[in-house]
Amino acid sequence: MKSISIVLSMLLLIVFMCSLNPKQDSLRALYERPVSEWPRPVIDSGVQWKELEPLEPDTSLVTQLKDPQVDLGRILFFDPRLSGSKQISCSSCHDPDLSWGDGRRVSLGHDHLQGSRNTLSLLNVAIHKEFFWDGRAGSLEAQALSPIGAHHEMNMQPEVLPKTLREITGYAQLFKAAYGNDSINMDRIQRALAAFESTIRSRRSRFDLFMNGNYKRLSDEEIHGLHLFRTKARCMNCHNGQYMTDNQFHNIGLTYYKRKYEDLGRYHITGNPADVGRFRTPSLRDVMLTRPWMHNGLFDNIDGVINIYNSGMQMMKPKPGQEKDSLFPRTDPLMQPLDLTPEEKKALVAFLHAITGVPYKMRRPTLPE
Repeated sequence: MKSISIVLSMLLLIVFMCSLNPKQDSLRALYERPVSEWPRPVIDSGVQWKELEPLEPDTSLVTQLKDPQVDLGRILFFDPRLSGSKQISCSSCHDPDLSWGDGRRVSLGHDHLQGSRNTLSLLNVAIHKEFFWDGRAGSLEAQALSPIGAHHEMNMQPEVLPKTLREITGYAQLFKAAYGNDSINMDRIQRALAAFESTIRSRRSRFDLFMNGNYKRLSDEEIHGLHLFRTKARCMNCHNGQYMTDNQFHNIGLTYYKRKYEDLGRYHITGNPADVGRFRTPSLRDVMLTRPWMHNGLFDNIDGVINIYNSGMQMMKPKPGQEKDSLFPRTDPLMQPLDLTPEEKKALVAFLHAITGVPYKMRRPTLPE
């Protein structure tokens, strides 16, 4: 009888333990289905969105890096002689060991001059049609030119750079292999840099494997975070599709109008008051490797990022005299209070870790002489 009682007690304990997380069990059942059968996300009216998609295995990178134009771009990318001081390369701010960013709050360039914005990672840069936080460059080639000529970045006069490279004997053969002759000009330099930067892509994460049917790759907490990402946390309004970005510009309430960190964002490019405080939606691929976050790099702790979104960042009331100010920032209506619990915030952070893959390590090339 005693042994029967023990067995019954153990069975009751098992039943009790299994009943502790019915929500997680039901969420797992919902998401262990094809993506097309997942619950519809919470999307505001008028928002154009795409369902999340997995990255596929990238088997072409080794072949692409052998392309002469890509190889030239890779060498140029790591060569500090593209800068006025001969000390700063593109990789100084876009370090492959730092997920193609620099890990700083804002960029640091020529003469140790600081920029005013956080360095965007180059991961998946080729998916964009407009570049930089404010979209001021309309092509990857134009994007490559901007930091070269900027005084507080590489401080190289673009008209001088081709002559500088012609004086380096080894570059003649590299340009000939890439373009058919050894002529060196800015157009070719920009095209080569863009060709190389197009190869910088995220590797698959555990979330990608989960979407492809390997359902053991996500924990119950991470699946809970996935569900929150799609529903209560409202993330899918801006972070959707294969690269988890809408490629649009939004004011999320970090304009700091008339204060120390003021940055009017895309307005500086378009002159349209509607663009005040708008910045590009970054991709969330490998997000946990690209700290600090936001256009001004003010958040180095992901909990802080979650908290500002949880608050809703509702628009501050204008001060006296600002009521008719056309440049007074207006927070995007997509920003709403979320009322996330501590448990939900923790699950959301767990999901952000799940969409972060293992970084690709790239050796720095031998530079021509």
